[in-house]
Amino acid sequence: MTAIDSLLDHVLATRHEDLPPDVVEAAKTFILDSVGVGLSGARHPRTAQVLRAARQWGEARQARVWCSGEYLPAASAAMLNAYQVHNQEYDCVHEAAVVHPMATVLPALMAYAEREGGISGEQLVLALTLGVDVATLIGMAQGAPMRFFRPAMCGALGATAALARLAGCDRVTLHNALGLVYSQLSGTMQAHLEGSPALALQVGLNARAALTALDLALQGFEGPKDILDGPFGYFALFDGQADWSRASAELGRRFQIAQLSHKPFPTGRAAHGALDGLLTLRREHGFGAADIAAIELAAPPLVLRLVGRPAHAGMDANYAKLCLPYLVALVLREGGVGLDAFTPARLLDTSWHALAAKVSWHPNEVADANALAPQSLAVTLADGRRLRIDLPHVLGHPGRKFDVARQMAKFEACCRSADPHFDAPRIAALAAALCNIEQLADVRELVDLMVVPS
Repeated sequence: MTAIDSLLDHVLATRHEDLPPDVVEAAKTFILDSVGVGLSGARHPRTAQVLRAARQWGEARQARVWCSGEYLPAASAAMLNAYQVHNQEYDCVHEAAVVHPMATVLPALMAYAEREGGISGEQLVLALTLGVDVATLIGMAQGAPMRFFRPAMCGALGATAALARLAGCDRVTLHNALGLVYSQLSGTMQAHLEGSPALALQVGLNARAALTALDLALQGFEGPKDILDGPFGYFALFDGQADWSRASAELGRRFQIAQLSHKPFPTGRAAHGALDGLLTLRREHGFGAADIAAIELAAPPLVLRLVGRPAHAGMDANYAKLCLPYLVALVLREGGVGLDAFTPARLLDTSWHALAAKVSWHPNEVADANALAPQSLAVTLADGRRLRIDLPHVLGHPGRKFDVARQMAKFEACCRSADPHFDAPRIAALAAALCNIEQLADVRELVDLMVVPS
């Protein structure tokens, strides 16, 4: 059986009652996380630019932009909201796949649910869970170092599968929809390398493509079929070293939404090992920034490729969020990395340069081109002591989960940071609805709470 046939079977055959309780809880947990992050993303200075462009693409009042509540055509709303989820590098990630599935799948589903109406929370949870499976299993099958931006492209495939399930599509229509979104996939790692703001926009563009693909398939338009294993399918064209057997053993046996990792910091996930390790060592040994002689990270090649870049004067926020020495310097000076760590004034402040210069990195023994762990961090103090911590899992991973209190603290901080911001009663009402989302008769009731009244 081809990879695409096995995924079609999985999407069409799985029912809500097939989801174990821990999987439903994981879906609710990461919906809450993604909504909070997406609301906070409304504050990003480039969100207004994307919104002004989207207004030129139609005025249909089909779905709302999270936080502001402005109505747009569903595909445009999906693009805006997906961009908001990913534009601060704070959204959850599937580490084995190196995919941020929620950023694409959830906004696409929410936009469709608003447009159509009558979509229940239970239907949303099932479709979302299946979409995350499709996105992450395709990511897990890949073996080559990323050249194309996998989170956006796998996210689009997952979002389309989820939308088709939510729309009640038959096998032919689902297959066509996936072929049509495959024909639109986009995303390059050049944006990551440069720290370009287009990186997050690529996620939004692929969420929009998922809605477009579904609408075309619903009209009977046909797409290519052998889109994964074919000679010009995803595995050959965008990876070249894929092996479906790496992922297929998980299909139908373990739902991948329960394998997502929270992000404790609004930065590239690849930097979190160093930040987590440094904070742990500091709690244990009580050193401060002035005590540091050197910091050295040993990590898999992917980690160094993603965030092992030099800090320099004039870098912008998108680059800084992927810059290991800058992030380590922030943790040493401030005890963490917050949502306010990337303002122009903060980046122009030269006082962090000396600390950043003490950070170095080198590859460890891991050969897997797609691994984010294990990592280890060594801190040399001015008094000659050398401290070390090994991190088989980084904070937020299923092996080192956020507790509920930390999940809620992150959600509340994100809501308070949104522009316009959410007050305490609205945050509490939204959190309650999200924690009981499977009880909602219509997802539009949830979106009502995700908008700040003007």
